[in-house]
Amino acid sequence: MNFQIKTNEGYEAAYRQSIEQPEQFWDDVAKEYQWQQPWSKTLTWNFEEPNVKWFEGGKLNITENCLDRHLEKNGTKTALIWEPNDPKEPFLKFTYEELHSRVCIMANILKGMGIKKGDRVCIYLPMIPELSFAVLACARIGAIHSVVFAGFSVNAVADRIQDSGCEYCITSDGLNRGAKQIPIKSVVDEAVESCPTIKKVLVINRINWPVEMKEGRDFWYHIERTKVSDDCPAEEMDSEDPLFILYTSGSTGKPKGVVHTCAGYMVYSGYTFSNVFQYQENEVYWCTADVGWVTGHSYLIYGPLLNGATSLMFEGIPTFPDPGRFWQVIDKHRVNIFYTAPTAIRSLMAAGIDHVLAYSLHSLRVLGSVGEPINEEAWHWYHTHVGKGKCPIVDTWWQTETGGIMISALAGISELIPAHAGLPLPGIQPILVNNDGTEIIGNNVEGHLCIKFPWPSIIRTTWGDHERCRINYFSTYKNLYFTGDGARREANGMYRIIGRVDDVINVSGHRFGTAEIENAINQNKKVVESAVVGFPHPIKGQGIYAYVILLAPTDTPNHMRDEIVETVAEHIGRIAKPDKIQFVSALPKTRSGKIMRRILRKVADGELETLGDTSTLLDPLVVDEIIKGRL
Repeated sequence: MNFQIKTNEGYEAAYRQSIEQPEQFWDDVAKEYQWQQPWSKTLTWNFEEPNVKWFEGGKLNITENCLDRHLEKNGTKTALIWEPNDPKEPFLKFTYEELHSRVCIMANILKGMGIKKGDRVCIYLPMIPELSFAVLACARIGAIHSVVFAGFSVNAVADRIQDSGCEYCITSDGLNRGAKQIPIKSVVDEAVESCPTIKKVLVINRINWPVEMKEGRDFWYHIERTKVSDDCPAEEMDSEDPLFILYTSGSTGKPKGVVHTCAGYMVYSGYTFSNVFQYQENEVYWCTADVGWVTGHSYLIYGPLLNGATSLMFEGIPTFPDPGRFWQVIDKHRVNIFYTAPTAIRSLMAAGIDHVLAYSLHSLRVLGSVGEPINEEAWHWYHTHVGKGKCPIVDTWWQTETGGIMISALAGISELIPAHAGLPLPGIQPILVNNDGTEIIGNNVEGHLCIKFPWPSIIRTTWGDHERCRINYFSTYKNLYFTGDGARREANGMYRIIGRVDDVINVSGHRFGTAEIENAINQNKKVVESAVVGFPHPIKGQGIYAYVILLAPTDTPNHMRDEIVETVAEHIGRIAKPDKIQFVSALPKTRSGKIMRRILRKVADGELETLGDTSTLLDPLVVDEIIKGRL
C-alpha cells in the first residue's frame, strides 16, 4: 500500500497533514481502494447527536478489496493458513483464488437460504475456516454479520439475536478446545427457542457430533455447498451501510450492539494494519484473537486481507498440548508478525522459560500486544525471550467502538517504552480532560482520554438504540468522544493508558460491565443482592471480585460459590465467572442507596489505608465487616 509510513519524519509529516487537512488526508488513503462509485463528500459530522458520515455517495463492496482485486497478480498467494487445535491434524492453506471461491460458495448458500442485503446473520462458530468464509460471505451479499463468541451461554446468544433481530444463524455441531470437545449446536437450538425471528440455521460439521436437525430450518453446510456455484457478484453497498454489529459490555446490564459501516471501517482497518505492523510482502502474520472479538474482525480477517497479506488462524489454545504451542506454530509456519494479548503472555510466562527456549522463533520480526495495557514485566519477557531482543513490540490501544488501532508505536519506526501505548496514529486527535471537561494542556499530565475529531471507523450507532450511543460515548464531555479510559501523557508526548474510569472490568482484554455480571449473579434464587468490582490479577490483568448478600447464611460457602459461578456461566458464559466471591451481610451504600464501588474496589485491591471518608455511608460499620471478611 502506498500509504504506509516508512520513517519518523514520514510519521510527523503524515500526522501534521492529518490534523491540518483531515479530509484530504483520508481522501488520499481511501483512493488506494477499489470503489464501484467514488464518493461526493468526504465527511459530515457532529458529536452532539452524534452523526458521523464518511465518503458519502461512495459505492463499494469490502470483499472486492479483500479478495477480487488481489486475484490478477496474487491469486496463487496464500491468503489464509488454518492451524487446527490438534497438532496431529493437518493444517490447511487457502490461496486468494481458493478463498474467493469458498466465500462465493458460502455467499450463494446464504442467498439460497433467503438471506439478502440488510438482513442480520448471527455467526456462532469456533475458529475454523468456515468462520472466515461466513463473515466475508455476509459482507459479499450485503447481509450484516453479528459474530458471537462461541463461549457465550444460551441466554447471551439469545439476547444478541433478539436485540439485532437476526433471522439466520450459522453454527457448527461442536468445537475443539484443548483436550475438550464441546457441543454448540445445542446452545443455538436452545437459544432459538426464545428467538422467533430465526428462520434458518446453517450447520458446519466440525467434530462429527450427533446433533438434532430440525427439518425446514436446519441445513448442513457440506450438503448445501454441493448445490451452488462459486460465482457470486459482490453486492453494491453504500459507504454508510452497516457492515457488522458486534456486542460489547458497558456500564449497564445489557450488552450494546456496536455498528460499523462498510467504507469507513474498510479504510481504517486496512490503513492501521499496514502502518502499525509495517507489513511487508510475503510475510506471514498471526493474530491469536478469536473472531468473536473486534480484534479478530479487524486484524485477523479484514485488515490483513485488505493488504493482500497471509493471515494465520488458530483453532486451539496456547497451552495445548503443552505451553509451547504458540512457539511451535510460529516455527512451523515461519510467522513474521505475532499479535496476542498480555493475558496469554503472562500465562505462558508462568509456565516457565523452557517451553520458549525449545523453539528458535528466528522468523519473528514484529511482536504486538492487544486487549489491555501490557505490564512492564510481561513486556520485557516478551521482548527478551520471544523477540530475542530484536523485535519491536507494538502495544496497541483501541476499542470495539473505534474499529481499529488508535494509539500505538509503528513497528521499527517509533520509540519504544515498556507499558506505553505510544503516539496517536495520523488521523487521530486525542486529548486529556479533567472531570469538568476542561482540556489538560502540556505533557506530564493525567486525565480522561477523549478524541476530538472523527476517524473513518468511529462507531456510528448502537443497534436499535441511537440514544444509548449518544449517552455512552458523546454526552459525558461536550463535542468529544469519551473513551472511558484514563491516560497519562508523558514528557515526550507518548500516552500511557491507566485503565477504565467507569464501571467496566477488563478481563483478559474483554470488557464486562459490572451491572451485567451483577444481573447474572442476582438470577440465583439464593442471592439477594451483589456488587462486582475489578481487582489486579496476575494473569488476566483484572479479575472479578463479587460481594454477595445471600437470602440466608450458608454452611457450605464453597458449594454456594460454585453455584453462583454456574449461574454466571449460564447467563453470560464462563469467561465472565467471578474469581473471588465474598459473602457479606450488607453493601456500603450512600443514604440515597448508591453502592460505593470505590470503597469495594479498594478493599478488593488491599488498599485499606486509602478508603477515604466513610462517615457519609448509611451504615459505616458495614465497611469494617467487609474488610474482616476480605478474601
